[in-house]
Amino acid sequence: MAIHLRSAPPLLLLLSIALLSPFLAGAGADADLLSELQSIQSRSSSGVIHLNDNLLRRIITTKPRSFSVIIFFDAIQLHDKSELHLKSLKSEFFLLSKSFGINNQNSQSTLSKLFFCDIEFGESQSSFAQFGVNALPHIRLLPPDASNLKSDSIAMDAGDFSGLAESMAAFIQSKTKLTIGHIHRPPILSKTQLGFIIAGFLISLPFLFKKLLAGETLFHDKRFWLSASVFVYFFSVSGTMHNIIRKMPMFISDRNDPNKLIFFYQGSGMQLGAEGFAIGFLYTVVGLLLAFVTHVLVRVKNVIAQRTIMIIAMIVSVWAVRKVVYLDNWKTGYAVHAYLPSNW
Repeated sequence: MAIHLRSAPPLLLLLSIALLSPFLAGAGADADLLSELQSIQSRSSSGVIHLNDNLLRRIITTKPRSFSVIIFFDAIQLHDKSELHLKSLKSEFFLLSKSFGINNQNSQSTLSKLFFCDIEFGESQSSFAQFGVNALPHIRLLPPDASNLKSDSIAMDAGDFSGLAESMAAFIQSKTKLTIGHIHRPPILSKTQLGFIIAGFLISLPFLFKKLLAGETLFHDKRFWLSASVFVYFFSVSGTMHNIIRKMPMFISDRNDPNKLIFFYQGSGMQLGAEGFAIGFLYTVVGLLLAFVTHVLVRVKNVIAQRTIMIIAMIVSVWAVRKVVYLDNWKTGYAVHAYLPSNW
């Protein structure tokens, strides 16, 4: 059947509308969902959206999506298990969300590209099953093009959230190319607490000054300085400052077996508190033996006793250093070996 030229433009228009209607419908659905998520987000003090099975189903079935979703998996019944650190990690996740909102409050386009969400096991067991989450703590990123919750989402490694908000931010920035910005932590002491501390110090200052002049303080006791020097040495070599700043846990639970605890994490991206204390103990043993040999053993009159104790000290020191080298090689993969120039 021949088609008249005058009827061609309406046919082309109808064909164009038919081809574009799925895309227009998808864009409309994305805009509606985006508006709803922003509305829920505005009612949260931290900006974290609480997900359920229905809302998550709407997010995953809306295509195309213009935003990513980072999800914290929670279980209220496990909050009393201190080894999981769920409460502290959730607090850090909420702090990260709030900081992201503060840092990008003047850029609505950036805020609309990433949403922080949490989901609770007791309320949304089917969603946990779809993600394949069977151990906590667990955080996953759902990219805009993800259609399968398990295979298309990206799980955050234990080393990425054990460093708390800062390491979580690094993970999100590397995967989404968005800038999280500075983490706005609350001050350790409030102004009222700081005022009480200063007032107490000023009140006790005359008594402290009197004790100082009389030579009756701890600062005049050599045993105090000896203990303090050992403490500072252990504090330095065990990485305690790193653990305090990063709020590193002493241990974490095994993701494959929640009843099993991990004290040594293999990988250079993270150091647990137990690792630092173990290395610090080995270093301190070597340091104390060296101090004993150079300050005490040299005063021993008996030569046989001197040599025996020296040999024992050397054996223990070599054992401790070998353990440190072994743990470093196991954790980082770097081997320590002797180097000799080629012209020797």
